[in-house]
Amino acid sequence: MGVEFALLGPVTAHTADGTALALGAPRHREVLGRLLIARGRVVPVDRLVADLWPGGAPGGAVGAVRTFVAALRRALEPDRLPRRPSGLLVTDGPGYALRTAREAVDAWRFEDLAARAAPAAPRAALALWEEALACWRGPVLADFPHAAWAAGERARLQALHLDAVERRAEALVATGAARQAVADLRAHVAAHPGREDGWVLLATALERCGRRGEALEALQHARTVLTGIYGVYGAAGAASALARCEARILAAGADGGSGSGSGAVQAADGVWERTAAAWERSVPARSRARLHATAGLLRDLAVSGADGLEEARTHRRELVAAVEESGDTELAARIIGSYDVPALWTRADDPAGAGEVARAAARAAARLGPGGPPALRARLLSVLAVESRGDAGADVAPPRAGGAPVTEAWRRRAGRAAEEALVLARRLGDPALLAFALNGAFMQSFAACGSAARRDGLGAELTALAVEHHLPGHEVLGRLIRLQALAGLGDFAAADAQAERIDRLAHHNERPLAAVFTAWYRALRTCERDGWPAARPHYAQVLTGSAGWGMPGLSQGAHVLVALVPVMRGDGLPDPGNFAGLDAGPYRPWVEPLLLAAGGATWQAHQALTKVARPPHDHLQEALWCVLARAAAAVGHLPVLRRARDELAAAGAEQAAAGSGLISFGPTARHLQAAETALGVHGC
Repeated sequence: MGVEFALLGPVTAHTADGTALALGAPRHREVLGRLLIARGRVVPVDRLVADLWPGGAPGGAVGAVRTFVAALRRALEPDRLPRRPSGLLVTDGPGYALRTAREAVDAWRFEDLAARAAPAAPRAALALWEEALACWRGPVLADFPHAAWAAGERARLQALHLDAVERRAEALVATGAARQAVADLRAHVAAHPGREDGWVLLATALERCGRRGEALEALQHARTVLTGIYGVYGAAGAASALARCEARILAAGADGGSGSGSGAVQAADGVWERTAAAWERSVPARSRARLHATAGLLRDLAVSGADGLEEARTHRRELVAAVEESGDTELAARIIGSYDVPALWTRADDPAGAGEVARAAARAAARLGPGGPPALRARLLSVLAVESRGDAGADVAPPRAGGAPVTEAWRRRAGRAAEEALVLARRLGDPALLAFALNGAFMQSFAACGSAARRDGLGAELTALAVEHHLPGHEVLGRLIRLQALAGLGDFAAADAQAERIDRLAHHNERPLAAVFTAWYRALRTCERDGWPAARPHYAQVLTGSAGWGMPGLSQGAHVLVALVPVMRGDGLPDPGNFAGLDAGPYRPWVEPLLLAAGGATWQAHQALTKVARPPHDHLQEALWCVLARAAAAVGHLPVLRRARDELAAAGAEQAAAGSGLISFGPTARHLQAAETALGVHGC
């Protein structure tokens, strides 16, 4: 019977289906609460006695504690056989400990959710903050408000709770729900008037609602309240934060749209609202102008952050379907070909959506024919190349008559499309079109292992083009391509320089998603420079952050890739226990044989290797070939071992997997040597 515990409110315990467990008298619940805040550590019996009777223990207190523990064990594990040791409330040395999973305690779940919410994008963060706050049913250890043993943990958790309330309000403001935030924040500062951040957030939310006067009044009231609580000197720090907020609000009002910074942004919001209203009044429904404007908005939305990227993907599919239904070949071609959003990662976030768009681009190009407008044809071919990234042919290729996907044929078609688009774009001399075509060429540059030098060349050309013609989004892309390629080539000093430049460009041009890739690179760089132990906390942080950025093509299976780093940088097999509970996601077919071999399931590993397909033609193909080689060597699967050696040979001068910008398995030459050694052992 799984038992869950609650201390964010009265101390309770219940089964997984919500059935409350009868814990007995208050002293029983107090013992349970004391063990819960110990977080799995042993609490000696004499410490329990001192905590339960702070004024002096009565005679027989130790026996009483043991009686309380025995009663709790019966309540928590009613099906436990007599004389069988408890697996939950355990006796350990001089005392007792409660040994349970983190997800079984509401306070620990709250902390984990808050840790995930902190780095997440606003919309994802809002959902996580709300889930975290839902863990609370009242004050911490509400049954024991005066217990000295609970004071420290109560203060810590309540401080985290107040911060979570404010961070949720901040996410509400960031996602356009400022009015809801105002109501919540008014209640918050009324209950906790000493919270400086709460007052600043309230003023900010009021300003976002267009209530500038009320915002300034709230700040003035906050000064009075904080001075009353902390005194003039104690409130000095808060006064500085309040003054900065006030100055920002006043500057926004004074700029009136003609200034810069926050004032310009505030004015732009007003212009946006008036322009959107005028558009609704003036532009007829179902007009071409609406379709073209929508396509432009989706381009900008896709680079605005995680929420915008997800929305853009969804609405783009709808827009493409709508223009195809119009029957207007040229209109459909122009709308489909207009989405030239820079794309870096070779595994699609939405394979089905990418397939629909790629097929639509192919149909539009076929309808226009080779004699159609060359710029339009180049755009459609670039769309086809970009959306058929990696081995997306398995998802985008139309089926043969017998139903089998023509994956390889489609991949080659996409490669030819990229080449033709590049030729057309160079001939036409249109910088934006050439940048799009170079993006398509990059996406189709993973036909074989060992292509880092070619990708570096494409990135360098794209960067130079973007700098010359002021295409900031494509400059960021070009530098990211170079960062990955240079890491693959082992030129980490040059890659470091690209990472610094990318971060500055992305900040200046509001390209927040670029920071996801530079954060991954810095974890990789730490591993290369300082080793796995130093890199491990960096990877933990970047894994948490990536989950909220709306890029499942990047984040799915990433935990397994990271777990493989110390294994593949060494020479042995993994500990299967380190992979328990990790979802390999799209990488499972290539990781599973290694885990089977490590677990002693030699026959099953051999069978899995016999059936495994070639790793996708993408950023991680060298990594997966190395994994297959390690598994094949372990179980003596010679065909896969030879194939892995032959495929990796072209990357012999590169760092295995580092061209992904995510992870590095060390020099490819070392993995090749291991494969040759294994083949020699087997007499090949």
